[in-house]
Amino acid sequence: MCGIFAYINYLTPKTRHEVLDLLVNGLKRLEYRGYDSTGVAIDATNTKDIVMLKSVGKVKVLEDSIAENLSGKEFDEPVLIHCGIAHTRWATHGVPCEKNSHPQRSDNDNSFIVVHNGIITNYKDVKTFLEKRGFVFESDTDTEVIAKLVHHLWKMHPGYSFRELVEQAIQQLEGAFAVAIKSRHFPGECVASRRGSPLLVGIKTKTRLATDHIPILYGKVLPRSESTSEFMPLEEKEVEYFFASDASAVIEHTNRVIYLEDDDVAAVRDGALSIHRLKKCTDDPHAREITTLKMEIQQIMKGNYDYFMLKEIFEQPESVVNTMRGRVRFESNSIVLGGIKDYIPEIKRCRRLMLIGCGTSYHSAVATRQLLEELTELPVMVELASDFLDRNTPIFRDDVCFFISQSGETADTLMALRYCKQRGALIVGITNTVGSSICRESHCGVHINAGPEIGVASTKAYTSQFISLVMFALVMSEDRLSLQQRRLEILQGLSTLADQIREVLKLDLKVQELAKDLYQHKSLLIMGRGYNFATCLEGALKVKELTYMHSEGIMAGELKHGPLALVDDSMPVLMIVLRDPVYIKCMNALQQVTSRKGCPIIICEEGDEETKSFSSRSLEIPRTVDCLQGILTVIPMQLLSYHIAVLRGCDVDCPRNLAKSVTVE
Repeated sequence: MCGIFAYINYLTPKTRHEVLDLLVNGLKRLEYRGYDSTGVAIDATNTKDIVMLKSVGKVKVLEDSIAENLSGKEFDEPVLIHCGIAHTRWATHGVPCEKNSHPQRSDNDNSFIVVHNGIITNYKDVKTFLEKRGFVFESDTDTEVIAKLVHHLWKMHPGYSFRELVEQAIQQLEGAFAVAIKSRHFPGECVASRRGSPLLVGIKTKTRLATDHIPILYGKVLPRSESTSEFMPLEEKEVEYFFASDASAVIEHTNRVIYLEDDDVAAVRDGALSIHRLKKCTDDPHAREITTLKMEIQQIMKGNYDYFMLKEIFEQPESVVNTMRGRVRFESNSIVLGGIKDYIPEIKRCRRLMLIGCGTSYHSAVATRQLLEELTELPVMVELASDFLDRNTPIFRDDVCFFISQSGETADTLMALRYCKQRGALIVGITNTVGSSICRESHCGVHINAGPEIGVASTKAYTSQFISLVMFALVMSEDRLSLQQRRLEILQGLSTLADQIREVLKLDLKVQELAKDLYQHKSLLIMGRGYNFATCLEGALKVKELTYMHSEGIMAGELKHGPLALVDDSMPVLMIVLRDPVYIKCMNALQQVTSRKGCPIIICEEGDEETKSFSSRSLEIPRTVDCLQGILTVIPMQLLSYHIAVLRGCDVDCPRNLAKSVTVE
């Protein structure tokens, strides 16, 4: 969770007002990662002190506080060399309040200050160690131990460089984290490191760098005087660096980034960047490559929409096409998934397929399990990543494990990936983020190409994950003559999917009217079965996370085994009843609900008058092949949760207590 943003300029004149604007705008781009509290730190006008400003609430509160407290002529004077760091927090240790907000400091003089994403699992031991040496803690966070530990090491080893101090400190820390640290004793410098949490470096120069690779240095800590050659000089001295948790925070400034690996320590000093690792792994490259981002700034702007979530819902006709672009060849009825092409023979020989994810990603696995079983004729297990690890699930060398994550940084999913990889399974990543941890640590994978997703509640990533797994199933069955007719039906369904999504989106006004009838209720039941059970789970999740209303996705076949007791004339029920192989069974469930005085809202196919007759309220969607129905039926649920949230006065893009990327267990 949490968002880290740091900015360093070298021989590039910037006023402190401009630096603050950069930091605040960076936090706005990262606000989806956490919005309990925010903070910034910049050098004071005498450059020997550090000014910190923290606030509780969203970035706008911090922005207003900066305008009120950090002003004057001294803030308008250009500075050639400067480092500023900023943070937006999703609270883990300590309630959201000013003392627990980041940056956290080492002492009253702000000798060392740190912003941190993740959890330090041994912070209590480190805290006890530091308290015995006279350090007094002022917050409830685990983050504060980092700043004080670096300060302790600085006092013990006055000859060490800033980078070396941070290296020594992080070797004492356990857990998953990303940090960025600045110091009044090392003005203009910034050191950042990651272990299990995402962090990247953005580089902006007036001319192109002499190289697209930054060498990685290994070895023991050296005295500062001996380590100056580690920094890579630039052809162009005027340079700006950005440390950020996500590429969306730097894209408006530069498209040239380096994705840091676990245990990388990146340091900026005198306009030069170094990346250092104390321990060398056998498969480590000799350099970190500078990647050119393909993201456009327009992709992370709201445009004419009130919320990012609404924009992302309406982007789905384009996002599903982008997922299929260059992969589905309708003229030849074939599919090529370049990321896993070479591994298909091995996958076909496997013992079983395992689909592992959390939340919405887990639901995309549930949605496609039936089709995967049909087209691959392999056992398919769908697992929640957190429960998967708790059970110490048996994994075999001939298993193929799919790890599904929008961000590619989901902590539980990543830990499950490493668990399976250690046991020899083939790892396939399904992610939306190039350069993410899951992307890098998988043997092969599929990038879903949904585009940036800023709203905390996932929408277009779900439908793109869904289609990615459908494409995999089609690839696995391309040489099966008995399945060719079925494959052709699915390919024809994919060819018309974007237009059908546009038709479903035209129901927006009708969904809004339904929301007016539902938003004051305390609960909502969503029922279906077969290919649409995943829609029930996903729809219920969206209602819960956006509206704070209780909602439950119920397998219609389980209705008589308990949930039917909830049904009466006041309980809102939404049922998905489509003309598919389980239609008769769904109709039986529908009649059971209506016979108990329930008046369900029905999602059915266009022109299905028989099904519509069971209720006065219905939403009609276009007819498509059964295994793709879930893509069309989930969109009304996304819209319904959005409109209920708006009517209840909830913050749609930033639901309470939640963050987009769950990077802690």
